[in-house]
Amino acid sequence: MNDAFLDTARRVIRIEADALSQLEAGLDDSFTRAVELLIAAKGRVIVSGMGKSGHIARKIAATLASTGTPAHFVHPAEASHGDLGMMGQGDVVIVLSNSGETPELADVIAYTRRFGIPMIGVASRADSTLLRQSDVAIVLPRAEEACGTGIVPTSSTTMTLALGDALAVALMEHRSFTPERFRDFHPGGKLGAQLSSVDDLMHLGDALPLVTRDTEMSDALIEISQKGFGVVGVTDEAGLLAGIITDGDLRRHMDGLLALKARDVMTASPTTIAAGSLAQKAVGIMNARKITCLFVVPKEGPALPIGLIHIHDCLRVGLG
Repeated sequence: MNDAFLDTARRVIRIEADALSQLEAGLDDSFTRAVELLIAAKGRVIVSGMGKSGHIARKIAATLASTGTPAHFVHPAEASHGDLGMMGQGDVVIVLSNSGETPELADVIAYTRRFGIPMIGVASRADSTLLRQSDVAIVLPRAEEACGTGIVPTSSTTMTLALGDALAVALMEHRSFTPERFRDFHPGGKLGAQLSSVDDLMHLGDALPLVTRDTEMSDALIEISQKGFGVVGVTDEAGLLAGIITDGDLRRHMDGLLALKARDVMTASPTTIAAGSLAQKAVGIMNARKITCLFVVPKEGPALPIGLIHIHDCLRVGLG
């Protein structure tokens, strides 16, 4: 029996994978025109569908919204009872329907035609009402459904979902959507932690352990102890980061340490990280160099120490 279940699972995945291959091969300039229409939208992208297509539409709307394209889902049945008002001039509507003849979509289609709202239709029948009325018609391949009976939406919903992802990624690439911007829409959870920037976690101002090159080591030791990071940055006459003193530097200069100045003990040109960098990058640098903290400097210009990020700050938010 277990083998039979595995055989079923593999058959389903194989059929749906074949459907995706057909979708890839069948893409044409209608996809390009759909992306161009979405790029030109001054308002929001409205995604609508009924039944299983509705579930896919919700996911597509969520993916678009989280990747820099304002979007939301409108339920076609609710649209007929007031939610048509959620669509307006400047919007673009994406309507999903495998058959292209879903009755509940009639009011959505009619509303877009009446008010000149551009509509992208996605269906498997080129001669369907939906695609004939659409400004851009994307035809899904008539691929075999994986259920075996041909009546349960499986391959068709997989293709529609993949098509939505393709639209979202095409828009992301056009807009040069960065991980840093992605975090703006995902501040919570593990994903938010992974996309945190050093600016979110770094210590600033009076918390920074800093001395000048001419500082006596007795005073440098006090600064290290008071600030609690186990290091102290050493600045030059212009206030730029010239070096760093770590526990290792102290051990190497143990004999006669208090008779020295910071310039005599420091490691010159320390490793830094640019402001705005992902905290995950900082973790990678610290792990690779076996250090516990990094001074943060401006992305461009002189190496002015504007912050400090410690490995404990990263571990606290789930990085490491």
